[in-house]
Amino acid sequence: MRTDRKPIFCYVTDRRLLDAVPVSAQIPPGQILLPHVNSLYDFIPRVIAAGIDWIQIREKDLDARALLEVARFAVGATRGTQTRVLINDRLDVALAASATGIHLGEKSLPLQTLVEWRRSSGRSDFQIGVSCHSLESACAVEAGGADYIFFGPVFATPSKAAFGAPQGLDRLREVCASVKIPVLAIGGMNFENVRDCLKAGASGVAAIRLFQNAKDPEELKTALQ
Repeated sequence: MRTDRKPIFCYVTDRRLLDAVPVSAQIPPGQILLPHVNSLYDFIPRVIAAGIDWIQIREKDLDARALLEVARFAVGATRGTQTRVLINDRLDVALAASATGIHLGEKSLPLQTLVEWRRSSGRSDFQIGVSCHSLESACAVEAGGADYIFFGPVFATPSKAAFGAPQGLDRLREVCASVKIPVLAIGGMNFENVRDCLKAGASGVAAIRLFQNAKDPEELKTALQ
C-alpha cells in the first residue's frame, strides 16, 4: 500500500535496446566485449547521477562472468549514492557483486528458499523482490516474506507480451490495496501513465524504455514526481 513517501523509480536494464556505446563511456579495463554490453557502462552512471532509486540488472542471456562484471560495475558506481542495485534471478552474482538484493521471476529460485537463507545468514539488509501477475500471487509473496512486488504488465508492452493481456489500472489498484509491501507497476510505462499508476496506489514504477528512451533521466524523474 502506498504511503506519502516519494515514489520509487526502478530502471530495469536491457542492453540490446540501448544505442551503440558513445566515445565518452568509461569502460572498465579487461571488460568482456559482447554485443551492446558496453552501452551499459555509459548509461548506468547517467541513471545513478539522475538519482534513480533502484537499478535491476536484467541481462538473462549473459553468462555468469560477464553478468558479474556488469553487476560489479553498477555496484561500484553507486557507492556514495542512495541508488540500490538488484540482480535478476542470480543469487550467486548478487552476493559476489555485493548487490543490495535479488529480483525473482516466476521461474526463479523459490521465494521460501531465499527468505530462509536470508534469515540463517543474518542478512536482514538483503532485499528480495518478486514479479507478480495476479492478486493471489501478490498476496502469497507478501505472506512468504518478499520485500516488494513488481506487478504487471499494467499496460501493453512487447517485453511482457508473454504474460498475457495488460492488467490495467483497476487490477493494479486492487493489488496495492491488498498488500502492505511496496508495489511497483511495470509494463508499458510512459510519461503520461506513470502518474495514473501512482494515483492507483503504486509505490513506484519499474521500466526499461521509460528511462532508456529519455534524453535526460534526471529531468524525467523530476517531472514525474
